[in-house]
Amino acid sequence: MSAASVPEKSRALAAFLLAASVGAVPAAASAAAAPPLREVMFVGNNWDGTVDVIESRGAFASLGRIGVVPDRLERLREIYSDPIKLVFYLGVRLGPGEGHDQLVDDMYTTPAGDALVVSRPSFADVVSIDLATGAVKWRFPVSGFRSDHMAVSPDGRSVAVSASTSNTLHVLDIVTGRELGSFATGDQPHENLYTDGGRYLWNSSIGAVMTSLDDPSQDWTKGDRHITIADTQTFRTVRTIDMRPRLDAIGRSDLSDAVRPAVFTPDESTLYFQVSFSGGLVEYDVAGDRITRVRELPKNPATNEDRTTWVNDSRHHGLSMSPDGTKLCVAGTVDDYATIVDRATLTPGELVGASKPYWATVSGDGQSCVISESDADRVSAISFATGRRIASVAVGDHPQRVRVGHIPTTWTPPGAR
Repeated sequence: MSAASVPEKSRALAAFLLAASVGAVPAAASAAAAPPLREVMFVGNNWDGTVDVIESRGAFASLGRIGVVPDRLERLREIYSDPIKLVFYLGVRLGPGEGHDQLVDDMYTTPAGDALVVSRPSFADVVSIDLATGAVKWRFPVSGFRSDHMAVSPDGRSVAVSASTSNTLHVLDIVTGRELGSFATGDQPHENLYTDGGRYLWNSSIGAVMTSLDDPSQDWTKGDRHITIADTQTFRTVRTIDMRPRLDAIGRSDLSDAVRPAVFTPDESTLYFQVSFSGGLVEYDVAGDRITRVRELPKNPATNEDRTTWVNDSRHHGLSMSPDGTKLCVAGTVDDYATIVDRATLTPGELVGASKPYWATVSGDGQSCVISESDADRVSAISFATGRRIASVAVGDHPQRVRVGHIPTTWTPPGAR
């Protein structure tokens, strides 16, 4: 080695370190530093505050479990020291929690796969859980007293969360937890969907679902329910859609206008959604701004028809679509089944028995629909091609949301090392 080569290498190293300090490390070097990731599924066990990690396809085998309430005692001390917080906390437990704390509603991983971001209804917050240690990396208390459904932006860099009791949608930086913006919604915001490559954010509000005023004649007591569409750059509302006049226009004044789980076709021209108290599907033409079809799905004769017994006004709660847009997967929650529906005819296939299915998502390979069976503490996969169950795996107490995410290929559950 020549004497001149040493300082040259030193200068090169110094230049590299300087570039790294200002975020200018070459892409190849940055990619080399990032650990390789594997695709998995996360299953949120709402009542025991854990998340199961399973394979996203194939046998859907269990890979481990993560606790997402390591700060539980701290949160409970805060709640019990504040009478107002305590009232709402107990209300969540006795209402949507069916006598249990709601500790995991929704979850997404960060782009680097190093953390899981979770909404926790009973604690009215969103937290980032370090996937290596299980510790809280950051916490964002939402406005009001309950957090709910989330959505991640197409680029994976921001996450939207519904704040149920303050009629607000917060959008956070998924890595830091910093609030990027927020906007007002209808009463009790619920489902969230990004469109146009992340340019717009659709939020649907479902109204007062925790009251017993469930007779159709009392529907007016449920509050202001509509879809709010906001620009994700300015967080200003660009449009609202009230499904009430659109349902009335096709002679379906009997249906609630509270939009529940929803899914767009791949080209985003059509929206399919479920509504409160209904065991069926509604099809909405986005450009034409009109409802084009409503399909009632089979009723389970064993289902109690007393609407006040249906949790959160849901009869069916869970909807996904095959990647090619030809099939829909429906979770028939109180009717205890799931089914694959042909989108062209809206004809249901085989009714696959399931115990209070609460959500439906698409497997990593797009070949099947994965439902959470909240009363059986398991998730099951149903083939889009055959409409039949192909796998089941046991998970924690009362699984609800199921999401695809990523973890390092070398990941092991915290505490298992």
